[in-house]
Amino acid sequence: MTKPEFRVFNSGEEVAAAVARHLAETLSAKPAATLGLATGKTFISIYAEVVERFKKGEMTFAQAASFNLDEYVGLPAGHPASFRSYMEENLFRHVDLPAADVHLPSVEGEVEASCAAYEAAIAARGGIDLQLLGIGQNGHIGFNEPGSAFDSRTRQVELTQSTIEANTSDFPAGELPPPSAVTMGVGTIVDAKEIVLVALGANKTEALKAAFASAPSTDCPASALQAHGKVVVYCDAAAKGDIEG
Repeated sequence: MTKPEFRVFNSGEEVAAAVARHLAETLSAKPAATLGLATGKTFISIYAEVVERFKKGEMTFAQAASFNLDEYVGLPAGHPASFRSYMEENLFRHVDLPAADVHLPSVEGEVEASCAAYEAAIAARGGIDLQLLGIGQNGHIGFNEPGSAFDSRTRQVELTQSTIEANTSDFPAGELPPPSAVTMGVGTIVDAKEIVLVALGANKTEALKAAFASAPSTDCPASALQAHGKVVVYCDAAAKGDIEG
């Protein structure tokens, strides 16, 4: 088991700039990189920094491809709280990532077959070069909730009440997130060549401790990352707390 590299900053703005720089360096070294992308409040400022870099001519996605971690089941196409809408608003419409090379999990039709096809599409690109991750307060990565097998693959999952409550603010007033989603599996995530995990705020400290300062356990899906040899955690001092590293 290995410990990640912690890169600690004074503010969320500094974290966002550093993660955007990391992404730009990845694309500079490998223009045709396959990117694993995440959503959530933490990544809004990160993608804003990425867009600024793109506008300045400091990076290009022209040869790249992307695969998002997850998508809700049951939201109509174009729903403002869908992760496709999030990605279009915050990144896709602002950069030159080819539309044909943008991938999100399918949540319509035969979901099981679509999940298998998603795994095959990732493999056809040679795997994910750089995977971006957040971490839930219960240690989830993607929508892999506690109890998820470390060798799990893209599949439909039921969301915990705590995750539903945490994401309710992303939805119109009076509307709750769907109870299930399709997510890349823990095993799919760990297969990425490099992983960048972002955590902000003291409410993420306990999740980081469970992920990296305790023995691996499916009680904390993020602890599977201890088996990965190249994980970088970008965080603020509040999230880092007293974790060694």
